[in-house]
Amino acid sequence: MAMKIRPLYDRIVVKRIEETETVKGGIIIPDSAKEKPQEGEVVAVGNGKRLEDGKLVPLDVKVGDRILFGKYSGNEIKIEGDEFLIIREDEILGVLEGGSKKAKA
Repeated sequence: MAMKIRPLYDRIVVKRIEETETVKGGIIIPDSAKEKPQEGEVVAVGNGKRLEDGKLVPLDVKVGDRILFGKYSGNEIKIEGDEFLIIREDEILGVLEGGSKKAKA
């Protein structure tokens, strides 16, 4: 998917990774009772953070990384019907090692 948005500075565009809807025992959790996932895949990154001395510091994450972020992080946006989150790099809690779920499937 070609991203139609380029985030500025140290901002990152993230697509939430939805968790499976059934739990042990086959119970289906309704959408209204589910919390939004705090895990996502990076789909676009800015050029980096500009320091006071003018130096550009590149971001540690790249497109395709799976990340964890805080429950109330970022700003939700909708592009062509798809929901994304724009967050700053310092709102990322960690990068999940092992690549995306798509690569494993």
